[in-house]
Amino acid sequence: MPITFEHHALPNGLTVLSETDPDAHTAAVGFFVKTGARDELPDVMGVSHFLEHMMFKGTDRRSADDVNREFDEIGADYNAFTSHEQTVYYAHVLPEFLPRAVDLLADMLRPALRDADFDMEKKVILEEIGMYDDRPEWRLQDRLLEEHYPGHPLGFRVLGTTDTVSALTPQQMGDYFRGRYSPDNIVVAAAGRVDFEALCRDLEQRCGGWTATDARRDHGQPQHEGKRLVIDDDSLSRTYLAMLCPGPSAQDDQRYAAKVLSDVLGDADGSRLYWNLIDPGLADDAEFAYSPRDHVGSFLGYATSDPGRADEVEQTLLNTLDSAAQKRDLTEDEVTRAVNKLATTVTLHGERPAGRMHALGARWLLLNAYRTLDEEVEAYRAVTVDDVSRLLDAWPLSPKTVVRMGP
Repeated sequence: MPITFEHHALPNGLTVLSETDPDAHTAAVGFFVKTGARDELPDVMGVSHFLEHMMFKGTDRRSADDVNREFDEIGADYNAFTSHEQTVYYAHVLPEFLPRAVDLLADMLRPALRDADFDMEKKVILEEIGMYDDRPEWRLQDRLLEEHYPGHPLGFRVLGTTDTVSALTPQQMGDYFRGRYSPDNIVVAAAGRVDFEALCRDLEQRCGGWTATDARRDHGQPQHEGKRLVIDDDSLSRTYLAMLCPGPSAQDDQRYAAKVLSDVLGDADGSRLYWNLIDPGLADDAEFAYSPRDHVGSFLGYATSDPGRADEVEQTLLNTLDSAAQKRDLTEDEVTRAVNKLATTVTLHGERPAGRMHALGARWLLLNAYRTLDEEVEAYRAVTVDDVSRLLDAWPLSPKTVVRMGP
């Protein structure tokens, strides 16, 4: 039987989507909340991620132990994550357990937010911040975002800082929750063997009473200036280099060409950075990636090396990018290999209901649109050398924000 796409909106604005495959052996469902670090104010930085933790601490109907026990009882593969732009709660189960998974997730998204749980979880978050502060690649990423997005919430730290999390109060978290976890700011996406009518009935029963708040996102554009920063840290034995420059947003059709370009220049195997930095032994790691965001986009370059080779590694990485941008010398073979690799990756990811559920929900949050797996694959297959050249006309891999950290 054919795969079908179905869409419904509850009266309070909650959007329900499903890509139903009667031949699938599993079902996946996720609650996609359009909120993250970029929707916070500076004094509550980290509240989105903290709130994600609190969702697992129980509701008026369930304790924290109940939540975990019931997910285990249905054999769910479940989790949650927070980014700059979304917070997602999901479960992948056998089809007969989908109603129970929906009930659990819907209940979790109306948490008790008890003060005792808040105080205990704050300690966990502070430990997590400390753990990431001990990892140089995360410290480098945080500083890079702050330098690249000065004065813009895309430069906020998803975990927050020790100061902001320490000062956060239950009242501030409650206010943020009530404003952002609005049904008109949430998409419920499902995929696999799904009874869509039953799913909508379940969600109407569990979520139909949620009050809409007309949550909005500020799409103010960041201003970029080329800059370079060196951070001396004698506790490190390696040098870490990262670079950001503007790229097309998630809404820009050039995002497919941007993915192809990033694969040609910086994929883990066989890319130009691989041959220029890793194969000759100059760098331990080197990559170049494209990051599409809501009305904003960027390209990220990254490398690690022996400190004695740091200057050469930085110059080689930047020269590799500048050469591609200025000479427009990508070949048909390079583009074809990248297109085939991306088409394979997208297909493999989409063969599981969980993969399609994540793609469906994330795309709807940003584009309010649906695209089949075949259409997504064809969008990559349609990319040509000329498309990449036009991309570089619009996004010439500059201005660059470069941050280097090492002894």
